[in-house]
Amino acid sequence: MKKKIALLPGDGIGKEVMEGAVDLLKSIAEHYHHEFDFEYGLIGGGAIDQTGDPLPDETLEICKASDAVLLGAVGGPKWDENPAELRPEKGLLKLRKELDLYANLRPVQAYESIADQSPLKAEILEGVDLLIVRELTGGLYFGKPSERSHHNGEESAVDTLFYNRNEIERIIETAFKLARERRKKVTSVDKANVLESSRMWREVAEEVASKYPDVELQHMLVDNAAMQLIRSPKQFDVIVTENMFGDILSDEASMLTGSLGMLPSASLSESSLHLYEPVHGSAPDIAGLNKANPVAMMLSVAMMLRHSFSLEEEANAIELAVKHVFESGKRTADLADKNHESLTTKAMVEEVKEAMADDHAIFNIMTAYS
Repeated sequence: MKKKIALLPGDGIGKEVMEGAVDLLKSIAEHYHHEFDFEYGLIGGGAIDQTGDPLPDETLEICKASDAVLLGAVGGPKWDENPAELRPEKGLLKLRKELDLYANLRPVQAYESIADQSPLKAEILEGVDLLIVRELTGGLYFGKPSERSHHNGEESAVDTLFYNRNEIERIIETAFKLARERRKKVTSVDKANVLESSRMWREVAEEVASKYPDVELQHMLVDNAAMQLIRSPKQFDVIVTENMFGDILSDEASMLTGSLGMLPSASLSESSLHLYEPVHGSAPDIAGLNKANPVAMMLSVAMMLRHSFSLEEEANAIELAVKHVFESGKRTADLADKNHESLTTKAMVEEVKEAMADDHAIFNIMTAYS
C-alpha cells in the first residue's frame, strides 16, 4: 500500500512526538511492506513567525492533497499576547473548518500496568474502555458574534453557542454507528435543563436513537457526567457531546490513564481525509528536552492506520506493543516513579518499535507452522 501523509509538527513538543511518529511509520512500512510518503507543513505559532498566518494556504493545500493528516500540537506563551486572529489555535480551528472535521474521537482505556499513576483507585479503573465523540466544527468555538465591547462605560464580551439540526444529527449518527461496533450504549451529554441548544440536541438524539433499536441511549447533564467520569467511569461506552463539553470532559478523562500523554484522537470528515493528533498540548516547559510522552502520538498513528487506511493488523501491532512496553515496567517521565525507569521520548519510541518487531516475528513463525 502506498499513501501520502501530511505532517504538521506545530509547536513545542509537537516536533518531538512527530519525529517519533515518522520513525514508527517507517518501521511499519518496513515490516508490512507499505510505502508512506511524507510532506511537512507549517501550523500554529511557528507558522505565524514564518508567514504571519497560523494556517498558511500552502499547508492547507498539502493537507488536501494527502490521504491523511498527522498533527503534533499548537500554542505556547510566546504568542499569548497576539491579537485573536494571530493566535496559534486559530490555525487548528481553521483547519477543522476547511477540512470539515466534524467528529473528534477520543478513546480512553485504562492500562492495568500504569494504574498506580492515576489519582483514582485501581478498582474504579478496572475495565475502563470508553470513547468520547466530540462535535468539532460548531458551538461556542465557532459561533458569531464573538466579540468584546463596551456598554454603558463597562467592558463586556459575548460568545455565541450556535448549532443547526444537521450538525447535531451527523455527530450523533456517528456515535451510534461506533457504539454498534462496541458495547451498544450511547450516553448523550448536554445541559438541557438550561440551554436551548441542548434541548434541541436531546430531541435530535431521541430521533436518531429510534433508528438504532439495538443501541441503548442515555441522557446525562454535563455536570453529572463530569462527576460520573470520576465516580464510575466503567459505566460508559460511547459518550457523545458538543464541542466545549467534549473538550473539557476528554481532558478530565485523561486522568483515568494517569497522563494527557496517553490520549490519542482522530478527527473525521465526511470525505476520506481525516486528521489525527495527540490530545496533549504543546507543553513548552519541556519542549526540546526529550522528555515528552510519545504514546498518545503513536496511538494516534494506530488510529490513522485503522480509520484512514483500513490496516487493522498494523494498528493492533502498535497498540499491543505499547501495552507490552508498559507491562515491562518502562515509562516516560510523566508516568515514572522511584520504582520505574524513566525513558526519554526517543527511547520510548525505540522500545515500542522493538516490541512491535518481536510481535511481528512471533506472528510470522506461528503462521509458518499453522
